[in-house]
Order: sequence, then C-alpha cells, then structure tokens
Amino acid sequence: MVTARIIAAGAIKPSESYYRDACGEYIKRLSRFCRVEIKELPETAPAAEFIKQLSDRAYKIALCIEGREFSSAEFASLISDAAEKGGSRLEFVIGGPDGLDEEVKAACDLRLSFSRMTFPHRLMRVLLTEQLYRAFTINNGLKYDR
Repeated sequence: MVTARIIAAGAIKPSESYYRDACGEYIKRLSRFCRVEIKELPETAPAAEFIKQLSDRAYKIALCIEGREFSSAEFASLISDAAEKGGSRLEFVIGGPDGLDEEVKAACDLRLSFSRMTFPHRLMRVLLTEQLYRAFTINNGLKYDR
C-alpha cells in the first residue's frame, strides 16, 4: 500500500477546524488506496529541519509556485509512477507563508505547482489531499473524477 506523507509548515489553528475537517474527509476517502501521514513543523522551522524529515527511499515533491503544473490525469500518472520510484512512499512538502527554502526544493525530486496563484499554506493541505484522492480514483477507474 502506498504511503503519502505530507510535511507541512505550521499547525492548523483550532479556529480553522474547517481545514482539518476537509483534510480529514479526503484522508478518510484515501484510506482505501493509501495511508496518509501528516507531519507538522513550526512555521519558522529552518530548511535543515524539513530536509531531516525527508526519506531517502521516498519520491519527494515540493509544492511551490514555480513548480511544474499538471492536469488531474497527468497528476494521477505522476502519482502512479512516483509511487513505483519511491518504493510506494510519496512525500509532499508544503512551506509556510514565505514558501520553501531553495535547499528544501533542491532536496526534492519534483517541484509541483497547483497554480501560478498563491494559496494559504493550510488550504494547500486540503487541495493536496483532494487531488491525491482524485488521482487514486482516476488510477483505479472510479467515477469521482468528472
């Protein structure tokens, strides 16, 4: 079974439980396809702390505005291929309000952008978990992707 690990700057605040609830819903849906882990680091964590969290055996993806953009079908294909390359282990890194340090991006296998627009880093967790769910449904021939 694939493990998708999200390494994210900052914790979701109690007053922002809607982010946690939305992520929780997609993580619950994803449970039939993969295991999702979330590791929260302080928003001010240095690059070295992010890099320390990365596994040599995983396929590592940095979410950043200058990264490569994919359609949902292309992302599904990426997830399938990356899971093979990473030994069924994917790691996604989401920076804080100031993004990710160049060292962290360089330590990853791919730079991924969901859009040229800037999104709140807590919302990116929701977008990522939803797109992961969409990718797995595409890869398994299910009807969620419309």
